[in-house]
Amino acid sequence: MELDWLLLKDIFIKLGLALICGGVLGIERERRNRPAGFRTYMLVCIGSTLVMATNYYIFNVFQTGDPSRMAAQVVSGLGFLGAGTIVTAANSKVKGLTTAAGLWSAGGIGLAIGIGFYEGAIVGTAMIFIAMVLLHSMDGLIMSTNKLVMVYVEFEHFFALKNFINVVKSNNVKILDIESRDASGAKDNQTAALITLKLPDKKMHKELMEILSKAEGMTHFEEV
Repeated sequence: MELDWLLLKDIFIKLGLALICGGVLGIERERRNRPAGFRTYMLVCIGSTLVMATNYYIFNVFQTGDPSRMAAQVVSGLGFLGAGTIVTAANSKVKGLTTAAGLWSAGGIGLAIGIGFYEGAIVGTAMIFIAMVLLHSMDGLIMSTNKLVMVYVEFEHFFALKNFINVVKSNNVKILDIESRDASGAKDNQTAALITLKLPDKKMHKELMEILSKAEGMTHFEEV
């Protein structure tokens, strides 16, 4: 079979663009030391591009099959891959959601490139990059204006929890819920709790976190 140079040029452009788009998104995750980083994002984007281009090739050359069937398998398959990056820490904090969503989006970009929808792929990459990088700082801003705060605290002993509660109440903060937890590597009498607080004023968030982090009898303090 004679080599089709136009087809070779087309697939080279598609896979090259997939490498660039996937790499752009992966850089941000790599810098944050996430489970899926630079190379993972590139591979997902390149792989999905190749799958879509292959499906399109089969449909046009052999005049058979569904041009969207393989693409549908990529979308569902990436769901399993993304699920592998999501973990739940001991403090009930879920991590890896952004990485999983990013991988799924990188697959979508690859499919767009594979079918030749370059405009959608480029704009999509830009929008996803903005959401992952430029809007990351908004998380802290939103949290700082939230009256409801959840903290995970590990204590040296049970009585330290009582002291922590007194510190909270002395700052005019309401305790909405206290959920007991097993402290990581716990020894005798050590305890941990996931505590939901309601602040009287949204502006006191940062100040309150500093006060609570200095309470006596704690071995670990973290806002979740």
